[in-house]
Amino acid sequence: NFTYCPETGLAKGNKHSAFAGWAFPFPGVFLTEEFISEDEESEIVELMDRDDWKPSQSGRKKQDYGPKVNFKKQRLKAGSFTGLPGFSKKIVAQMKACPVLGGFLPVEQCNLDYMPERGSAIDPHFDDWWLWGERLVSLNLLSKTVLSMSCDSEDSIQLFPTFSKENGELSPPGSFTQTSVCKNSGEEGNNCVLSPRLVPSKEVTVAIHLPQRSLVVLYGDARYKWKHAIYRKHIEHRRICVTFRELSAEFSAGGRHEELGKELLEIALSFQGRPV
Repeated sequence: NFTYCPETGLAKGNKHSAFAGWAFPFPGVFLTEEFISEDEESEIVELMDRDDWKPSQSGRKKQDYGPKVNFKKQRLKAGSFTGLPGFSKKIVAQMKACPVLGGFLPVEQCNLDYMPERGSAIDPHFDDWWLWGERLVSLNLLSKTVLSMSCDSEDSIQLFPTFSKENGELSPPGSFTQTSVCKNSGEEGNNCVLSPRLVPSKEVTVAIHLPQRSLVVLYGDARYKWKHAIYRKHIEHRRICVTFRELSAEFSAGGRHEELGKELLEIALSFQGRPV
């Protein structure tokens, strides 16, 4: 019932929903369009398709480049991990130009193949945060889709009105009054200033539109407070998602498993890998 706006960082109520005309700040999303060119996209997909795609859950297929992990038992070893694929070296280098990806060192890459004929989807979920760090980076290839965000929190979200009836301009947060004030109420409330509105987080869903060849980064609240999903209705053509993950603090400098983290990063950034 809300759509994320990359230009403003706001989640805006959809026209035909109960939240039309309302918005709230939605932090923790960085989206850049045309992250790679059409030629680069074609080359990457061609190289991926030279390797086998293994069946995955919910009608997807996958290629994993990463360590062997048992998330339930919190066990980890390099296993047959030989690094990220060679074609990703250029992608990772290009990420350094993104303001939110300073110091990002991917230790795992997962390619997921979605097809409408297979009913491909992924249910709302959080990515693990024992092993994976704050920033989740995904490159969206071959077709557009929608990343659907939902929240199970008992918290409430404060909405603010996006448009005044007087001039139709966007009202920034803080521009409204705490109480509803209507000047000239006899003139059908043309100059009405609306009070803020509190709604339960569970009633809110936010659509993040991902164009073809776009790169999206989830961090902060969008990573830890909001679950993300891809629904079947948003897979119209073949779509490949390339997700890169970094290590958590536990496996980074000063962490309890720093040495293992160093070993895995050295393997990953050799860019000599094949799917495990």
